Amino acid sequence: MLRHSASSSSSPIYTALARLTKFNSNGSKSSNRVLVQSRKTTIMSSSTSASSSPAAVPFENPRPVVKKLLSEAQSEGQGATVRRSIGRHELRNLDPFLMLDEFSVSKPAGFPDHPHRGFETVTYMLDGAFTHQDFSGHKGTIRTGDVQWMTAGRGIVHSEMPASDGVQKGLQLWINLAAKDKMIEPRYQELQSNDISCASQDGVDVRIIAGEAFGVRSPVYTRTPTMYMDFTMQPGSQLHQPIPAGWNAFVYIIEGEGVFGREKAAPTAAHHCLVLGADGDGLSVWNRSGAPLRFALAAGQPLKEPVVQHGPFVMNTRAEIQQAMEDYYHGRNGFEKAKQWTSA
Repeated sequence: MLRHSASSSSSPIYTALARLTKFNSNGSKSSNRVLVQSRKTTIMSSSTSASSSPAAVPFENPRPVVKKLLSEAQSEGQGATVRRSIGRHELRNLDPFLMLDEFSVSKPAGFPDHPHRGFETVTYMLDGAFTHQDFSGHKGTIRTGDVQWMTAGRGIVHSEMPASDGVQKGLQLWINLAAKDKMIEPRYQELQSNDISCASQDGVDVRIIAGEAFGVRSPVYTRTPTMYMDFTMQPGSQLHQPIPAGWNAFVYIIEGEGVFGREKAAPTAAHHCLVLGADGDGLSVWNRSGAPLRFALAAGQPLKEPVVQHGPFVMNTRAEIQQAMEDYYHGRNGFEKAKQWTSA
């Protein structure tokens, strides 16, 4: 997704994209062949398997909430609106996570042609449909409940635009790649809604985008070990989801309100991002309201590497960022096709 704020010209994302656009207006660019992973192929995740347990069996030491951030609406892309949590100045990143946006977009707004290098984007549609197309000929539409897991690697130029009338809603998560993986060939993993692993226990339903819950595992391969899940909890239910030791984790509340971390904590409502502490067995949640609670849980193994970001490029050093900009400007090292390509 294009990190380009139309509301603030002082935004580092806006400045980076503006510079790229100005410099590259007559430049040459492109990317090597995109590898597409069939949604029907099952690939075991590289993530460490979290042990399964009943939803209602409490932990002796649940992870506490150590930071709470309300995601405020801001303009992005071309007329689009997002609620950003991770990626704001209050929470620049949460290793290995770089950004989380809850987007809400109607035609003709969207995220037109823009580049990426050095990380992955995970787009999860909550409602509506988005069409993705890139400079190597890959094109597809993801609809409510579908997931696109895109590994940008050494270079992608693509667009993401609404595919139907009305408001299109979803989450986009940026996951960093280790230095050894930043220049790999681009690839995709795409799952339709009915292909996503699901499980239910004790009034709790989960859609498992990556990782494992209630003994059920997602087919998605995570190059940076990651778990990513969509939970819906009925009134009166509780959840105790293991998280691998040493992984950073956060919750994003989509709908409703719940008690997170500690049983006596105050409830937290929708559009909040909750960062969990590093120590503890996992996430504990109680839904004491009279309505369903829906939230996303993400956790990942920290890379513990330097993060240098300039707009749509995320590398380990300033020299690598400069190289990425030059490659994009001059159409080389993964950006060879971009000059001849414009999205439909």
